[in-house]
Amino acid sequence: MTNSLVNGTEYYYVGGLSFMAKGLIRPIPSSLGDLLELESLDLSSNKLQGRIPTELTNLGFLTVLNLSQNNLTGPIPQGKQFNTFNNDSYIGNLGLCGLPFLNRCDNDEKTPAKFDGDDDEELNWRFSILMGYGCGLVLGVSLGYIVLAMSTEVEAEDRRLCRFGARQ
Repeated sequence: MTNSLVNGTEYYYVGGLSFMAKGLIRPIPSSLGDLLELESLDLSSNKLQGRIPTELTNLGFLTVLNLSQNNLTGPIPQGKQFNTFNNDSYIGNLGLCGLPFLNRCDNDEKTPAKFDGDDDEELNWRFSILMGYGCGLVLGVSLGYIVLAMSTEVEAEDRRLCRFGARQ
């Protein structure tokens, strides 16, 4: 922990936080989301319960997160740095769901996570491909018609000039 003096007020900077007591039985405090400069958070191998607070997504500098081997439940929050953490950060919490895990959350659970293979996402992908093919087809037929029409006009003009020139 480092400190600095700004306008007569002393501020402390906490870069990492690790609870080594390894026996905490309580929910994760949402106030941890106020430590905006936090870079490392290790709450592993405790008995933490409940949901992961969405306030932790405010930790924009968080590079290390270890919540493994607890009793956490519910959806894993998504956003900012949370999108970069893999399964190892949450392993041993059988009640967690959502990304990066493959198991989806129940419909009654509110989760901001998006899942690979959602029907809407697949529909949008197919629709985009079809729109591309459709536009390409219309553009190709239109350009083909224009080129064909212009070449026919040029040939007709050449024939007229040849006939006109032959009479003189």
